[in-house]
Amino acid sequence: MSNVITLNVPSRRRGLGQRISGMIESFAHARRTGDDVFWLKENAELLNILECTGTAIDDDALVPHAGFLRQVESRIEFFPQYYRFLLSICLDLEDLGMSTDGQGERLVAWAANCGLPEAELSDLQRAEARRLMLRRGVDPMAGDTGLDDRLRGFIGRTQTFAMPNKKAAYELTHIVFYLSEYGRRDPILDVSAITSLEFAGLLAFLDQNADLLAEVCVALRYAGRTPSPIWENWLEREIALFTVTEDDHVGIADDYHEFFVGNWALAVAGRPAFGKAMGPGRIRFDRAEHSASPLRDISECMFRLASARRSDWQSMRPHVADVLTREGHDILSEAEASSDKFDSFFAGFARTGMRGAQ
Repeated sequence: MSNVITLNVPSRRRGLGQRISGMIESFAHARRTGDDVFWLKENAELLNILECTGTAIDDDALVPHAGFLRQVESRIEFFPQYYRFLLSICLDLEDLGMSTDGQGERLVAWAANCGLPEAELSDLQRAEARRLMLRRGVDPMAGDTGLDDRLRGFIGRTQTFAMPNKKAAYELTHIVFYLSEYGRRDPILDVSAITSLEFAGLLAFLDQNADLLAEVCVALRYAGRTPSPIWENWLEREIALFTVTEDDHVGIADDYHEFFVGNWALAVAGRPAFGKAMGPGRIRFDRAEHSASPLRDISECMFRLASARRSDWQSMRPHVADVLTREGHDILSEAEASSDKFDSFFAGFARTGMRGAQ
């Protein structure tokens, strides 16, 4: 697969610190207002990436969040359903160097005393709550001794991740983030969990889903594994092709999350990250357009084969190749070359073992 890449070299007038400061200012004040739950989501994601990658922050870069810190205690009391977002932002601001006079510790104690983690419905949310509150020495799940076993049981079921299921794949990556404390300790993943990540990465690459593939690459790095160079090189090209638009009236239904996690994956891999010029005003992030991915065509081909469908990739490859465009075939060839688990991935993707299940 060949792509003509145009690299947008950042302006020399804006160093990395200035670009990061401009992005923080934009997300704090220029894109959304603080009473919008999407403001919480966007800012929590940005600050978390900056904190866990150890990105250098200028001394005054966090000042735009001073107003948030003044109101966070009243906000969490009135909006306890958003306590994880609010804790995440506050704790990251503290750990990035902003002085709060122990505000994060007080918020964690308040959330624990109110039993907020007990209202969580899923193990994933419980794991996130535990990870956040342990940053200030409180374990809200101390009595749930089976939580890690259930999380590991989920990510160890490799069949789940050989089939297109974005929700499950994102839950997989986030479980690894929490078990590893965002790269601070060994998550102790077994072979099946690593295979699950490989399968999820193959699906993301076949779907040309840079957002999910970036998270898979980060999770593999946090598990002490090196992702395929094919995946990481493709991510680097995709991020280089992003268009960053600064305009007071630009729409913000954009690809900011893909931009965030793509740069996160670059940073974790030791590659230059956040290289786009960004000011403090309203910013929009757009991924470059490209042709449709081959994943849907492959899936439809296998479905149409019905009883002739086989789990053996070499016997199915000619059928699949017949329905793909030239670009789709190139992407498939790169996917095959990116992982030595492609054949076993396809055996699960074909779903022949589910026929006649009772």
